[in-house]
Amino acid sequence: MTNNATPDIIYTKVDEAPQLASVSLLPVIQSFAKAAGVSVGVKDISLAGRIIAAFPENLRPDQRQPDDLAELGQLVKSPNANVIKLPNISASVPQLVAAVKELQAKGYAIPDYPQDPATDAEIAIRARFDAIKGSAVNPILREGNSDRRAAVAVKNYAMSNPHSMGAWAPDSKTVVSTMSGNDFFSNEKSVTLSAEQAGDARIELVGADGSVTVLKDKVSYTSGTVVDATFMSAKALDAFLAEQITATKDAGILFSIHLKATMMKVSDPIIFGHAVKVFLQPVFDTYGATLAAAGISPNSGLGALLDQVASLPQGAEILAAIDAVMAERPALYMVNSDKGITNLHVPSDVIIDASIPALIRAGGKGWGPDGKAADTNCIIPDSSYAPIYDESVAYFKETGALDPRTAGTVQNVGLMAQKAEEYGSHPTTFEIPHAGTARIVFANGDIVLEHAVDAGDIWRSASTKQAPIEDWVKLAISRQKAEGCQAIFWLDAARAHDAELIKYVEPILAAAGVADKFQIMTPRAATRVSLETIRKGKNSIAISGNVLRDYLTDLFPILELGTSAKMLSIVKLMNGGGMFETGAGGSAPKHVQQLAEENHLRWDSLGEFCALGESLKFLAETKDNDKARILGNAVDRATQGVLDNNKSPQAKVGQTDNRASHYFFALYWAQALATQNEDSSLLATFAPIARALEENEAAILAELSTAEGKPADLGGYYLTDADKTESVMRASPTLVKILSVL
Repeated sequence: MTNNATPDIIYTKVDEAPQLASVSLLPVIQSFAKAAGVSVGVKDISLAGRIIAAFPENLRPDQRQPDDLAELGQLVKSPNANVIKLPNISASVPQLVAAVKELQAKGYAIPDYPQDPATDAEIAIRARFDAIKGSAVNPILREGNSDRRAAVAVKNYAMSNPHSMGAWAPDSKTVVSTMSGNDFFSNEKSVTLSAEQAGDARIELVGADGSVTVLKDKVSYTSGTVVDATFMSAKALDAFLAEQITATKDAGILFSIHLKATMMKVSDPIIFGHAVKVFLQPVFDTYGATLAAAGISPNSGLGALLDQVASLPQGAEILAAIDAVMAERPALYMVNSDKGITNLHVPSDVIIDASIPALIRAGGKGWGPDGKAADTNCIIPDSSYAPIYDESVAYFKETGALDPRTAGTVQNVGLMAQKAEEYGSHPTTFEIPHAGTARIVFANGDIVLEHAVDAGDIWRSASTKQAPIEDWVKLAISRQKAEGCQAIFWLDAARAHDAELIKYVEPILAAAGVADKFQIMTPRAATRVSLETIRKGKNSIAISGNVLRDYLTDLFPILELGTSAKMLSIVKLMNGGGMFETGAGGSAPKHVQQLAEENHLRWDSLGEFCALGESLKFLAETKDNDKARILGNAVDRATQGVLDNNKSPQAKVGQTDNRASHYFFALYWAQALATQNEDSSLLATFAPIARALEENEAAILAELSTAEGKPADLGGYYLTDADKTESVMRASPTLVKILSVL
């Protein structure tokens, strides 16, 4: 499925439901685009594909594949880049291990993931895997800043067809709890590098005896880069978690912890492990040495711990102890109450940017072990961004739920280019091995950023380059000019990193003569103002850093649209190219499960439709291809048709699913091209296609629905069998035949 040439548009092969959907949708796109002289190729950035590419020497020649992610990483630095990026797995360790096991079962001689590497060979293997897990894709591809907003058609549909919103009670016990000190926010230090300080730096840990341990050497920085360093105290974290367990039990509400263990692949799994351990503290007090000797780490979650404990000689005894502790603890927020999967089972199951907005949309309710909705203690250990959720909860307690029929919209301009901010901190995040001073020694010998740390503390450094910051501010100016609405920089002058950014922001706004059109507010204050603005039916632009970009482009769309998967996400690459992202994939695993059990895929490809239209119109501008522009405009009409005619996928067997939705998209796209009067050759090409699709609607829908309600064999999860997947996802021979004419 991978093409080695560089076509006009790159469509990414990813994972789970988005990838299954692309098996149905991509042939439609390629067929229509061909008529406009536009080539659409594929690059494989799936988790399985990246694992295979990382170990070529272990594989047979017919199993090997190129490193498509590396190739795309170079392409996005080119003015010719035009990439449609679907949501991929940001793999947690359990997902990575599961993918490796599946590949091994399929005959791929991939080595096991070394949980605790001891030899040089295991350390080398672990390094390759570490480059794959977590948010490995986004930092490589995001060579530009983010412009995310609801497409006009999507927003209009949401207002006319409002999604359900849970009722907020003023006396709701739901709270957001966060640390009051000794976390990443309170310990942060930041500096903007001078030309003398730029160059190769060294991160080191100096022991009390003066011994120096180099944690990371040759960290390269350019002049003007904002460099941060901070740490979270392990002791303070454990004390905070213990307090919250008691407070949650006293309040009679659900206990939940919300992290980003996928994107923050080093720090957040460690924090998650602390939560598991503190929740089961009496068990670890008694059996900690036994668990450690067996290689059982709480960082992998309660689910893995239970599985591993069961095989120990003392397994039954330890499991009984766990049950006893769980009975005394507060009830846990559940991922799946029917299957007993708790918030603490898997670190990647509860992702903060999706989980908290969903809870807020539901009126502050989470699902408990009894299968009923209940008030919840939403624990977000680090206080850097917790205030946006705390303020949202407080606001809705005061005002009641937002009305999607009348709400305005919050767009976002996000600083994310070139591994900006925390999401680029993976190689420079460390669990401190012993007490001492963690510090950065810059190229000229300056030591500006240092902290006294204890064993077990989580220390990290992040950086943000000057060019992306300047590009971000200019993009914000452009978007505000286009929209003419409220625009707010979500920056806290009391936070070290934000204070350095403000030193860039204010002069650029002043030089452009637009300072009066922007506000700079703390995230908490900006949350309140933005919610008040959209409640009045007005619009706002949130201009934010990388993590807040991620959080806000889930929070507001989930409240406004019911989902974040329908956002228009444009990455204006700094060297002139374009990348068009298609939305979130947080519910993808459940969709795959339903397809496997019932042959019904409810994944909504609306994000793909929106990205495709923008990609084609961008191609028209950059390649002077007027046919591409007409195709892109027709995509917009087709998308509107899918919405207006209620042809988006629905939840149950017998209702419209993803494949049927793609048929209707193709029908409306062909009709739009067959009725336009700008290009006679396109009209002549698509008039018979539109007619054939119209005349064969009943036959196509019947073919697509024949196997519904029965299990679907995909031949795998992380690496599905191509023939089996095509048989499932392209189940209408009539539709395939019509498209083959193009």
